[in-house]
Amino acid sequence: MAGSALPSADSAARAQRSPATGQVSPRQQIDRSTASPLRAPPQRSPAVVAGKPTAPTDVSAPPAAVRISKLMAERGLCSRRDADDYIAKGWVFVDGKRISELGSRSSPSAVISLDRRALANQEARRTILLHKPVGYVSGQPEPGCTPAVALIQPERQFRTADTPAFHRSCLRGLAPAGRLDIDSTGLLVLTQDGRVARQLVGEDSTIDKEYLVRVEGQLDSRGLALLNNGLSLDERRLKPAQVEWLNADQLRFVLREGRKRQIRRMCELVGLRVLGLKRVRIGAVRLGDLPLGQWRFLRPDEVF
Repeated sequence: MAGSALPSADSAARAQRSPATGQVSPRQQIDRSTASPLRAPPQRSPAVVAGKPTAPTDVSAPPAAVRISKLMAERGLCSRRDADDYIAKGWVFVDGKRISELGSRSSPSAVISLDRRALANQEARRTILLHKPVGYVSGQPEPGCTPAVALIQPERQFRTADTPAFHRSCLRGLAPAGRLDIDSTGLLVLTQDGRVARQLVGEDSTIDKEYLVRVEGQLDSRGLALLNNGLSLDERRLKPAQVEWLNADQLRFVLREGRKRQIRRMCELVGLRVLGLKRVRIGAVRLGDLPLGQWRFLRPDEVF
């Protein structure tokens, strides 16, 4: 009809409530069968979490390729340096395929094997146990100091009936696997074998080392507890140790790490002064009756 306007959708949908009850009259309710469907709230992209972009997850994506030399070192096949040498010589097989290009990568689950020449090369490498005296440095020589490797001479070899003879080739690439301070004595390992070095001093090494430590000063039960677990050096917490009294002036330490001058500094923190320190065991290998200043080869039946 002219002059009259149709009610708008908004006015038709607007419910009028009863002043008494505040309820919507049935005749005034919206017919839901003809009402527009409600829209679901928009979904956020899976690539955005808390306003920060993240990489989408693809469970079907293959694992990232890793340098073959890194895989070889992690599996204890050899050191990374040896791995690069073996790869360059074509002595490495990955999933049955010979690899000879440095920097090659492969799946972390790849099967890696060595050529018999690489295995023979490893078998020829020697590991030496030295009873280091005081006054020798275990690593790089400092001014006025003598490196412990200078003691590896034929006349200082501790031999038995089945001991291999010393040869100059035993010194090629021989390096200490761990440190022993200049004013400490005891078992020092020197090796040509990168596998042994990684086992003893690698970041994931779990080999423990035992020391006999003569001290002076007073140590109460709280100080002993701190030596076992609770000290920090250079703002880094030390791993738990095993420390106990052996007699009135001697402690036994068992450590799973080798921070610089660690035992001496630990003792200083609890009011003790170290008078003497001797390492007597590394893993399952003991110093035993090896005379001071002499050395011997690690036997085939010995494992750290």
